[in-house]
Amino acid sequence: MNTKIRSFTQLNAWKKAHRFVLFIYKITKTFPKEELYGLVNQMRRAAVSITSNIAEGFYRRTSEDKNHFYYTSLTSLAEIQNQLIISRDLNYISNTVFQEAAKYSIEVQKLINGLIKSSSTKSF
Repeated sequence: MNTKIRSFTQLNAWKKAHRFVLFIYKITKTFPKEELYGLVNQMRRAAVSITSNIAEGFYRRTSEDKNHFYYTSLTSLAEIQNQLIISRDLNYISNTVFQEAAKYSIEVQKLINGLIKSSSTKSF
């Protein structure tokens, strides 16, 4: 049975990315207070941007429009991957947390790439 996806919240990419956003919020709670308006703010905004762009892309009509937003979500993900390296190198997160976040981000990246491939071959 082929059930049509009717909302962005049904997309596996959005679900996994949403859990990643919550993870980013959780780990940044432990950052030094002086980073609240620096790295913490940037990481949280980039994380939210991932899910926001997946949501916006879902409702676009053409595959070109959809992919524009899906690629934007990938660029936000790359931004977070860079910020996670900085956070690890500044000892704001442990290497264990970094590895968990890196694994998470790669899973999200693969799912977004799947959305891009899917939207190029069919419409939702």
